[in-house]
Amino acid sequence: MNSFLEEMKARIQANAGDARLNSDARALLLSTIAAKYSYNFTWLSRPVIQYPQDMVAMQELVWQLRPDLIIETGIAHGGSLVLSASLLALLDYCDAAAAGATLDPRATRRRVLGIDIDIRAHNRAAIEDHPLAHRIDMIQGSSVAAEIIAQVHEIAKGYERVLVCLDSNHTHEHVLAELEAYAPLVSRDSYCVVFDTVVEDLPDEMFPDRPWGKGDNPKTAMREYLYRIEKQGRKAFDGAPLNFEIDKSIEHKLLITVAPDGYLKRV
Repeated sequence: MNSFLEEMKARIQANAGDARLNSDARALLLSTIAAKYSYNFTWLSRPVIQYPQDMVAMQELVWQLRPDLIIETGIAHGGSLVLSASLLALLDYCDAAAAGATLDPRATRRRVLGIDIDIRAHNRAAIEDHPLAHRIDMIQGSSVAAEIIAQVHEIAKGYERVLVCLDSNHTHEHVLAELEAYAPLVSRDSYCVVFDTVVEDLPDEMFPDRPWGKGDNPKTAMREYLYRIEKQGRKAFDGAPLNFEIDKSIEHKLLITVAPDGYLKRV
């Protein structure tokens, strides 16, 4: 197993310097975005508007980090919430199996918290009717409203290992405010994943009906946030200095991702 992992690491490092491979991956990404490829998938019956590559990356992160709380901004049809809930359920199952214990599926501390400004009634009903609904909490309201931020912070007090995923309004101002609000909740060695940073790398004409585009998107917000915490300093929720680094190895592994430079690891 160790030799396999070493070979995998070497392949991923080689990907970073393979110009042809990266050019081909970018061309495929552009074509698939135009074809609305991310709208073609479900997770345990709920539409999940993500690329399969990023879903696999989230699975690897959850297994590695073993979070007890995953915070997600943006709910849509709930597929991402169900994905996170299923991964947390697998952690509980594996923990119980390793301990030789019987798993009570409802006796768990591991939970997913989703925030959205508009949880449509049919989506809420479908999520609440899902077999994994007992692991999912939802808050309706703007993710950058002071009262919503305070509510999330209060919930986060009861958890030790927190993973954050930002995937709601993709304007610079909104994502920057989300980073200021929720990145400090990330536990050490965990991640804040900023989705759709790819907007900065795409032609302007791909977003004619959206309020975001080049110069105004999650990647520009991420860069501004990293600059702020380097120059101005920030404290994490646990009181320690807050620092993040971009984990490029994930991008080099996936090749096709909507979150280039968006996998931020707290160090």
